[in-house]
Amino acid sequence: MKKNWIYGDNVDTDVIIPARYLNCASEENLATHCMEDIDKTFATSVKKGDFIIAGYNFGCGSSREHAPLAIKASGIRAVIAKTFARIFYRNAINIGLVIIENDEIQSNIDENDEIDIDLTLGKIYNKTKNKEYSFAPYPAEIQKLINAGGLVEYTKQKKEK
Repeated sequence: MKKNWIYGDNVDTDVIIPARYLNCASEENLATHCMEDIDKTFATSVKKGDFIIAGYNFGCGSSREHAPLAIKASGIRAVIAKTFARIFYRNAINIGLVIIENDEIQSNIDENDEIDIDLTLGKIYNKTKNKEYSFAPYPAEIQKLINAGGLVEYTKQKKEK
């Protein structure tokens, strides 16, 4: 069963991936320490396809790219927050981590609610509560970047053509 990992406001990059792990050599290793300073159970319990749901200013703090990398490598399908820190937002797009801004869902979701997203339509579906939420869909070029797995993979694909 998929899970929604629900957090509050101002989740900073230091709790997403603590600085003591920034010398980890791989994304998979980063994932083993993801969120451990805010949630000791996350790294050992997160499953591929889970969602992170948060409040305002998710990803604030330092500009380290390690934070979205750790989240993506942990298997999170998307981070849905009321707002994101600007640099975290851009780093997430660059590495192909789906992030969605929506100011309603955090206060209307439970940990075990089944949700799905449609990036093209800009919709979040809470199947458990039969609710639908909207968000601004990504522009077509950003969707291509996300679908490719991030900026590096997108660039490689463009060069191969």
